[in-house]
Amino acid sequence: MNLKESSGPTLVIPCSGIGKVHGLIGREATYEIVERLAPDITDTLCLALLVTGDEDAVAKVRSHSCVTIDGCPKACSQKNVEMAGGQVTKAVRVVDAFKNHRGAQPGTATKLSEEGWTIVHEIADETARTICGDATGGDTQHVQ
Repeated sequence: MNLKESSGPTLVIPCSGIGKVHGLIGREATYEIVERLAPDITDTLCLALLVTGDEDAVAKVRSHSCVTIDGCPKACSQKNVEMAGGQVTKAVRVVDAFKNHRGAQPGTATKLSEEGWTIVHEIADETARTICGDATGGDTQHVQ
């Protein structure tokens, strides 16, 4: 499924990652995308609803393009979207962003440092550019 085949906005689905700074970074990047960078063409969905088999959540991932943002290599968000019958058009792993930030101290599970926010913005910007480029046939000027 590409964006032209999906109905409605691209769903950006972060992992839960509760108690982990990588999960917090993923969630904050998701909010940055859906609230600031691409609010007209994105939405988000609670992963817990999908994991528990909520009918509305399952129907949404099956009918929308999905981008997952996972904190760690376990890729819980990506795996659960795929198990529910959704198609992941982009899978982001927060842990991969740290390759460009060796030794970074991003903060804690409840509060990000300046370095953590830098990583959030990088992930959000790159992901939004991909989503906007797909939605506009490559025109990425819609990212603010």
